[in-house]
Amino acid sequence: MSNDAFIYDAIRTPRGKGKPGGGLYEVKPIDLVTNLLEEMKTRHELDTTQVEDVVIATGEPVNEQGQNIAKTALVYSSWDDVTVGAQLHRYCAGGLDAVNTVAMKIMSGMESMGAAGGVESMSRLGIGASGAAAGDAWVAMKSYGISQGLGADLMAGLDGFDRDDVDRYACQSQARAAHARDSGYFEKSLVPVKDLNGVIVLAHDELIRPTTAEGLAKLSPSFTMFNDYGHGEFLKFKYPQIERVDCIHTPGNSSGVVDGAALVLLGNRQAGADQGLKPRARIVACALTGTEPTLMLAGPVPAAQKALQLASMSVDDIDLFELNEAFASVVLRFQREMGVADDKINVNGGAIAMGHPIGATGAMILGTVLDELERRDLSTAMVTLCAGGGIGIATIIERV
Repeated sequence: MSNDAFIYDAIRTPRGKGKPGGGLYEVKPIDLVTNLLEEMKTRHELDTTQVEDVVIATGEPVNEQGQNIAKTALVYSSWDDVTVGAQLHRYCAGGLDAVNTVAMKIMSGMESMGAAGGVESMSRLGIGASGAAAGDAWVAMKSYGISQGLGADLMAGLDGFDRDDVDRYACQSQARAAHARDSGYFEKSLVPVKDLNGVIVLAHDELIRPTTAEGLAKLSPSFTMFNDYGHGEFLKFKYPQIERVDCIHTPGNSSGVVDGAALVLLGNRQAGADQGLKPRARIVACALTGTEPTLMLAGPVPAAQKALQLASMSVDDIDLFELNEAFASVVLRFQREMGVADDKINVNGGAIAMGHPIGATGAMILGTVLDELERRDLSTAMVTLCAGGGIGIATIIERV
């Protein structure tokens, strides 16, 4: 079809520890984005007058990440002024939703080429920096709003997963990420961050670390405070079958706090040919779903099912799955309900090992799984994430 949306490239920065002293702490979010814009232009000798829009997601659209950082980064860069920019917010789903939004505009025929991705500087703008409508006490009570961490613990309890299960998965994520890093699997898409003088600030993912089951077992649960605040008792009104919420998620089996950015170049076949670009993959289907907001992390399953239905595909048609490791229980639930084997999901580790830069993660893991499809000479992949408030998103891609 002439209006298929193709991925021409997908690049990302390293993930830096999201706290003062982290490798990207002194780098402004706009520089993370601009670094990638310049790399995409240089790498492909890109005529940016032909790139119609750039959509950038962020989880905290405020201060130096606010007021349409996408367009500001374009103006700040060497890209042509004709390219428009938009900022998008869909919690953790934002980076992938930005890609899907540009893809759908291309598939509709309204645009021929665009770029999309996300950025998050969690060291400079922590979680909650932009405030929250859900922070109002009455809103939280009426919507049974709880912290995502306690929601992950609740989900693990409902599904019958215990501390050993989530720690075992976390060890696997760390081991796979370390192997992928040491084997050079990330190098194709990884763009070192440079300062204004061209000096490399960070060239590797900072969070990957040696991990053992014994070490993980020593970590204290992170979300017991919410039980102390009475949130566990509050949840009994909605889930009376739960006597108590056992808190089993720790810093070791939950996604890490990091800084980073990602950028994906998309276009129709003619737009790519006009620029001498070879398509790497085609967007097959995109899906969004809303789920019960207390179990806000359960969205990947129905989103994946919807994407498969739209594509007239089954789980067996997907060669690799990339699911954001917000918490270990999210992946364990997805594997059980979708029937996905260990050797097909997050094969190079995930956010437990490398971190979750909220607005950027969806675009990052899309690039990661595309690289792995090519390395293994496989055909299809699904990327999926959960997001706040009960949102699931999924995208199926097929190598060209």
